[in-house]
Amino acid sequence: MSLSFGKFIPAATFAATLAFGAFNAANATTVLKFAHIYDESTPYHKVLLEAADEIKKQTDDRYEMQVFPSSSLGNEEAINEGLSLGTVDLIYTGPAFMAQSYPEIGVLDYPFVFRDFDHWQAFWNSDLRDEMAKGYQDATGNILVTHTYYGTRQVTSNKPILKPEDMKGLKIRVPNAPAYTLFPNAVGANPTPMAFSEVYLGLQQGVVDAQENPLPTIKAAQFYEVQSDISLTSHTTATLTTIMSGVTNDELSDEDRKIIFDILKKAAAKATGEVRDQEASLVQWFKDKGVNVHEVDRKPFMDVVQPLLQGANMPWSPDTFKRLEAIGQ
Repeated sequence: MSLSFGKFIPAATFAATLAFGAFNAANATTVLKFAHIYDESTPYHKVLLEAADEIKKQTDDRYEMQVFPSSSLGNEEAINEGLSLGTVDLIYTGPAFMAQSYPEIGVLDYPFVFRDFDHWQAFWNSDLRDEMAKGYQDATGNILVTHTYYGTRQVTSNKPILKPEDMKGLKIRVPNAPAYTLFPNAVGANPTPMAFSEVYLGLQQGVVDAQENPLPTIKAAQFYEVQSDISLTSHTTATLTTIMSGVTNDELSDEDRKIIFDILKKAAAKATGEVRDQEASLVQWFKDKGVNVHEVDRKPFMDVVQPLLQGANMPWSPDTFKRLEAIGQ
């Protein structure tokens, strides 16, 4: 976006400036729109509000980041598209949705890919991470700024899920991406894509029988109010990525880019710590609420799923999968 005043801007150029958010000529502050689908009570959202204050302060009011939670600017597909359309500058999303433009990175959201949190963390500090970030940027023009631990995904339902056979025929809500359909398909369940904002009502009305998300999300979205059981399948170690539109990135000075990226990285690290703390305490919290929480032997589920991850039809190379497995060993 041109930041000059008093110059004629052709219509095409003016349309392109929308990618950089609204520009307030009165106080020369550029507004960055950050969109996501999560509730205002989540750590992911709260740290963005703190980051917004810091961005305004450290850039001397040159930039203001406005945060739009709870799908207020659209569902996951819409806000990803918004980066290209110019309706948003920054979003939270996940590798499964980044994979729609760069399939290789989708491996990060598949079930039983990461052994544990330490393996997940080691990947995000690896050369493979840097290569994937570049591949995504080359494919889209958008920038992978940082990553947040979203949590380990668990299954909620109205019955215990203790073995793969318990999921047979279960209509389970999943995000609308192949990474999330593999697990239920492998165990004979019926994966049902549904926007996150519709899940509570879908569970309440019996449109779906179950859903899967990390414990902090289950609490924040109050799914425990309409589901009697949480089964700790721990099938996916999940990530929220912070993505910036390439158009926005190109208009930042080196100084301002460093300020904004550093603030967003610190926010992500803080949210990661808070999510981990919540996961450590929430099992008892749910039990106190009367929810049945079940420990689960993951091995039978892994035995069903892991052979599929090395199949010829997976959207990543065998070498990528081997390198990912080897990290941290």
